[in-house]
Amino acid sequence: MEKRVYDASFKRMAVDLSYARGSVKEVADELGIDPARLSKWRSKSHSPAQPAAALTEDQKEIKRLQKELKEAQLERDILKKAISIFSRGDGRYSDS
Repeated sequence: MEKRVYDASFKRMAVDLSYARGSVKEVADELGIDPARLSKWRSKSHSPAQPAAALTEDQKEIKRLQKELKEAQLERDILKKAISIFSRGDGRYSDS
């Protein structure tokens, strides 16, 4: 197995992304790295992500869109669950 080497800019981006999303595991899975490795990079960085006031307009928009996407996905999951409940074959929820 070949050992992968990550440059400093990739590590910084991964750490910042993990702070922005609040989930080490989610970001690690997305980037294809081990969550423990990302946690180690975070502990070595000694500084959390930029404060909200220091975010650029694009970063603020990305955060807003990520939050909106998460809410839409939650709503979709709830609707899927409701559809599965109402479409059961017991006849209680249909006109037939």
